[in-house]
Amino acid sequence: MEGASFGAGRAGGAIDPVDFLKQPQTLIRVTTWIFSIVVFGSIINECYVNKDSQHPELLCIFNENESACSYGIAVGVIAFFGCIFFFVVDLYFQQISSVKDRKRAVLLDLGFSGFLAFLWFVAFCFLANQWQRTTLTRGFSQGADAARAAITFSFFSIIIWVSVVLALRALQRYRLGTDMSLFATEQFGTDPSASYPGYPGGSSGWRARRPTRARPHRDLRAQPKGYQVPAY
Repeated sequence: MEGASFGAGRAGGAIDPVDFLKQPQTLIRVTTWIFSIVVFGSIINECYVNKDSQHPELLCIFNENESACSYGIAVGVIAFFGCIFFFVVDLYFQQISSVKDRKRAVLLDLGFSGFLAFLWFVAFCFLANQWQRTTLTRGFSQGADAARAAITFSFFSIIIWVSVVLALRALQRYRLGTDMSLFATEQFGTDPSASYPGYPGGSSGWRARRPTRARPHRDLRAQPKGYQVPAY
């Protein structure tokens, strides 16, 4: 983006809510937010079931492994709040006037996106592995669709967080860097040959108001030997 700083324009510019919501990055964040709700919502609501009538206690459907359900819920909740946080950061990113603060925000987005991609990868592998070892009883079969949904959307979350936009787009914003012309004052001309602006209140600057008097140039080294400068 020409004339931009880390993917955004001049600080203090007006925010158009419609344009902001149409941005690909905003749409992707909303999508990942929905995916996280699907994952931890499915596990909480339907992946704790009774194995059969002889076991009335609720068990995790993923091979009765409580760690699998807990891990899936934890990653989903982290992604849920992370999406909300960075959604707010994107909304106010253009209001950040400091280049260093913008750089920190982009680096934080990049690091968090890569970290979430890793967590979703582990979640997908963990849940899929435990689901393959699960013996479907009559009770467990009731939550089979929810378990498959959690695994499927964990896989989709990997793709979105690591490759579609979030991590790579954050890296792209970091590589854009900043255009320092955003922080140059408007009184300086863009033409390299343009003269320096004069002092306010004078048509030609302070030099026009204080003319200098030419002084004769004296080169003492050029004087003949023995010549002494008379003292006054």
